[in-house]
Amino acid sequence: MAQRTMADVLMKAAREKAGRAPASSKEKERERDRKEHEKKIDEEDGCTDSKSSKKPAAKVVPTTVDNFDTELSKSRSEFDPARAAFWKKGEQVPFIFLARALDLIANTTKRLAITEIICNVFRTVIATSPGDLLAVVYLSANKVAPAHEGVELGIGDAAIIKTLAEAYGRKEDQIKSQLKAMGDLGLVAKASRSTQRLMFKPPPLTCVKMLETFRVIAKEVGNQSMDKKRGKMKALLVAATDCEPLYVVRLLQSKLRIGLQEATVLVALGHAAVLSEQPPVPASKLQDRLELAAQTMKQVYSVSPVFEKIIPVLLTQGIEKLADSCTFTPGVPVGPMLAKPTKGVSEVLDKFQDLEFTCEYKYDGERAQIHYLENGSVEIYSRNAERNTVKFPDIVAAIGRQGYLQRLGCPVTYC
Repeated sequence: MAQRTMADVLMKAAREKAGRAPASSKEKERERDRKEHEKKIDEEDGCTDSKSSKKPAAKVVPTTVDNFDTELSKSRSEFDPARAAFWKKGEQVPFIFLARALDLIANTTKRLAITEIICNVFRTVIATSPGDLLAVVYLSANKVAPAHEGVELGIGDAAIIKTLAEAYGRKEDQIKSQLKAMGDLGLVAKASRSTQRLMFKPPPLTCVKMLETFRVIAKEVGNQSMDKKRGKMKALLVAATDCEPLYVVRLLQSKLRIGLQEATVLVALGHAAVLSEQPPVPASKLQDRLELAAQTMKQVYSVSPVFEKIIPVLLTQGIEKLADSCTFTPGVPVGPMLAKPTKGVSEVLDKFQDLEFTCEYKYDGERAQIHYLENGSVEIYSRNAERNTVKFPDIVAAIGRQGYLQRLGCPVTYC
């Protein structure tokens, strides 16, 4: 502990008695140094001036890539999007931001905590880089495009193993052996990256870059398409750092394995839209608005499951205008009402006790949506929004013929 000497005390008293400012710039500099020295002594001695009895302000630690995940774990009332962002406003969102958020989600099983973390992610993106929200939402939902477009990565474990070996300078047998021990290629990728050293550090991955690369990979066809896919996968893995390789691989596999469901992403997106409104929603109305936003997002997504339509409206017009702008569209299958399996009739009777309900027979077959488009073409979709048009040429011909007759003004009878 630093101590005042008698000389320090006498010099201070003499200066206060003189009551004059230092005459030269050197004296001013010495005076400033002296005051800083005395302040340091006072702090170490536990002394405070009688005029400043207030507690010292808490030290604000700047947000960096190493500590931003602490901010993401905060409750919605304590969370500040500006404190969570470690990049400049308008810059693309680094993929490490989403990857570390996914890591936080992987370490909790609480549904509300998961919703709050991913909501904080969306709030941060809306506040800093709203143009990247589409990419962040798609990656969070573990998708690369709307389901009905049929865009799939089509990457098997064998291709990923070969790419890991090339990217990290290892043998395929080593990768396979480690996979057998760990049971997860994502964990193998993370462990492999931690032991690799690079001469030149590649540019950091961004969420936009990730989504764009995934879409290019999904569309590669023809000769040497697999070699091209591995080349793009390798570039992502080489640029990945920290926990990024884990989620690069899991996204390529379309298996995040962290308990983040699509429904949770929709709820979090609705909450983020409400919590990002300016001026802020009054506290007395906030809970009702959040519940309404969650219902709206689910309803709109079931009618128009295309984030390219939903997110621009959300950012420019707000969630209250979403249902008016995103409606039924021919060629875009709606979400079906799925049945829940039961063990027997008694379970159904117990569930609907003292309530009236309607029963119907369940037929074997395939549920399908038939869309007749404005150009006269017909599309048939499964309950999972997969395009199955080629499987039913007779139905396509029949619907197409009826549509043609309708356009001519002829009466058409449907059965």
